[in-house]
Amino acid sequence: MNKTSFRNQQVKRFSTQRPAKKPQHSGPKRLVIFNKPYDVLPQFTDESGRSTLKDYIPLQGIYAAGRLDRDSEGLLVLTNDGALQAQLTQPGKRTGKVYFVQVEGAVTAEALESLRNGVTLNDGPTLPAGAERVDEPAWIWARNPPIRERKAIPTSWLKITLYEGRNRQVRRMTAHVGYPTLRLIRYAMGTLELSDLAPGEWREIPIETL
Repeated sequence: MNKTSFRNQQVKRFSTQRPAKKPQHSGPKRLVIFNKPYDVLPQFTDESGRSTLKDYIPLQGIYAAGRLDRDSEGLLVLTNDGALQAQLTQPGKRTGKVYFVQVEGAVTAEALESLRNGVTLNDGPTLPAGAERVDEPAWIWARNPPIRERKAIPTSWLKITLYEGRNRQVRRMTAHVGYPTLRLIRYAMGTLELSDLAPGEWREIPIETL
């Protein structure tokens, strides 16, 4: 067999091989919602000894779908289902993430309109967002430690809905329009809501119900 014939056979053999399958999780699919307290890292390990998810959730093999910063509170979704994780976190899926945000100052209608239309941050323009001024939620819990308020400056509560998940996006957006975030609580991701979970509590949800 000459070199050309051998090369053609090799090309044909490799072109007809099936692509390698992606590894599948062998155990059952799991979905957990957790009310992350302030000052808890959204991960299970930390070399510096700071508080992590391991202090609250005695499960293995699940990972956070999207981040929730250490200084933010509220809904953290954890799963071992890669497809669900992508659905909740990828901007193209248009999964709404609802935040209740306490900001410094009396927010104007112009600032809200800017948030709705999208603002340009240092990593580019944001997608249009939901933004409205609301009363302080009745279900809100006391934060430990409390936020630092300045007596001469009022605060406002906003309900903000994002369809993307950049690093510290809500905080950067409110600061961009002149109202620094004092407290940030994520309430919902798609159809998953914080519901009646107290800070530090978690609940497993049947993944088939989504």
